[in-house]
Amino acid sequence: MENNRNWAGNYKYSASELHVPENVEQIQELVARSSRIKALGTRHSFNGIADCTESLLSLHKLNRVIELDHKRNKVTVEAGIRYGDLCDYLYGCGYALHNLASLPHITIAGACSTATHGSGDRNGNLATAVHSMEVVKADGERVVFSRDQQDGLLVGAVVGLGGLGVITQITLDVIPAFQMSQYVFDNLPLAQLNDHFDDIFSSAYSVSLFTDWKTDAFNQVWLKRKISDYYLAGEESEFYGAMHASVHRHPVPGHSAENCSEQFGIPGPWHERLPHFRMDFTPSAGEELQSEYFVPRHYAYQALCAIDRIRDYISPHLYVSEIRTIAEDNLWMSPCYKQDSVAIHFTWKADWIAVRKILPLIEEQIAPFRARPHWGKLFAMPPIHLQSLYEKLPYFQQLLLQCDPQGKFCNAFLKKYIKDGYL
Repeated sequence: MENNRNWAGNYKYSASELHVPENVEQIQELVARSSRIKALGTRHSFNGIADCTESLLSLHKLNRVIELDHKRNKVTVEAGIRYGDLCDYLYGCGYALHNLASLPHITIAGACSTATHGSGDRNGNLATAVHSMEVVKADGERVVFSRDQQDGLLVGAVVGLGGLGVITQITLDVIPAFQMSQYVFDNLPLAQLNDHFDDIFSSAYSVSLFTDWKTDAFNQVWLKRKISDYYLAGEESEFYGAMHASVHRHPVPGHSAENCSEQFGIPGPWHERLPHFRMDFTPSAGEELQSEYFVPRHYAYQALCAIDRIRDYISPHLYVSEIRTIAEDNLWMSPCYKQDSVAIHFTWKADWIAVRKILPLIEEQIAPFRARPHWGKLFAMPPIHLQSLYEKLPYFQQLLLQCDPQGKFCNAFLKKYIKDGYL
């Protein structure tokens, strides 16, 4: 298989062939005749969650908007469409999604399947916007999971980790389009979160804190505010000890901000402010690794202080770390299941030998806070411990067997972390 690496270049897929079907019927035929097959999105996962020993199936050509339902405020799309492309369409029609990830270049299906998220106290991860989805099961037949169905299985299927089948269509909730502005502040002391955590993270629609862990402070605070929520504090020169940035910032200190979303409070469309980077900017490949852990919100300050204690081990190998809040959800395999969460993200330099030694140190520090790793990023957590963090895992295993009794969509990653009762 040509081009057999992921976006970052750190993972090499083991599949012998890559299929790029042009319609759902071709997907059904490919799935029905394959013994092992997995769907592939934009290859933005940093581990083997999307790998397969035989065939990979790219959704690259299934990238259309199928229907915009003005009465029900929903949009139906093919699963391979990227968020940036969908956002342009929605904005032109006067609609928006509730949130976006840092990068707008990822596919809808891949992001929802791994519980990818944005930021905001009241904003659930991207999968919480899914109203229904169509999946091609192992036998090649289509099945629909929907909130309208009484079986309630959509909450188990949405964050499906690629194990249920090939997602072909997704229907998302949409809201009226809105305008946003973005402000950046420099040098927020970590200690401010002890007394002002809720104040800081409720100060905008979406809030991100960035640090390189060289000191006990956050290098930058990014506040993304809806214009309708705008108030005079948006013009403040100081924010809980952090000072208004004098020039445009990139999250990584020392990097050019040319490709970042607009700052200094300049109003713009929601989809041009919620991501940190512009859609017309293609992220570089092969220059970073990523890890991320979710802790219950009430443990967030303690968890950050625990990481701060080992910052001397972390900082030499790190580009930047980002802290965001995510609202709780009821999706079985979501790291935010039944808990308002804080995500602690690490963007590492491309040195796996060093990172592999650091991850167990971080996980040891945050283990008392029941930290859950991001499914699509790098972690070292033992499978038995990871499984203990998901109370709905037995139900998810049953759903996998129902859709894929022979393990056609199973791979080494799912065998390792989902395990019991699943081939």
